Amino acid sequence: QVQLVESGGGLVQPGGSLRLSCAASGSIFSIYAMGWYRQAPGKRRELVAAISSGGNTHYVDSVKGRFTISRDNAKNTVSLQMNSLKPEDTAVYYCNRYPREFDYWGQGTQVTVSS
Repeated sequence: QVQLVESGGGLVQPGGSLRLSCAASGSIFSIYAMGWYRQAPGKRRELVAAISSGGNTHYVDSVKGRFTISRDNAKNTVSLQMNSLKPEDTAVYYCNRYPREFDYWGQGTQVTVSS
């Protein structure tokens, strides 16, 4: 059974940066593509960025050039470096398998961008 633990969120001013981390355990992490997702209040959860087992990346248009996804298969972690943050990036951020998510979701990590 997979376990996903997200961390690194917080309160940051517009234009600031945060680095999110996701630790995965209980499954064969390295063979899966992984994604970072977010859910803002009153909105559906959406994919933000994804990375294949080999390191190919995909970003939604709203974060291109600002966010960078990476992974360390030896440590079973996937990270999201977020720069030039905007208020509209405020959401709870989750990691999960991509594109077919595990049924289990971690608790997520709150990112709040506000002055």
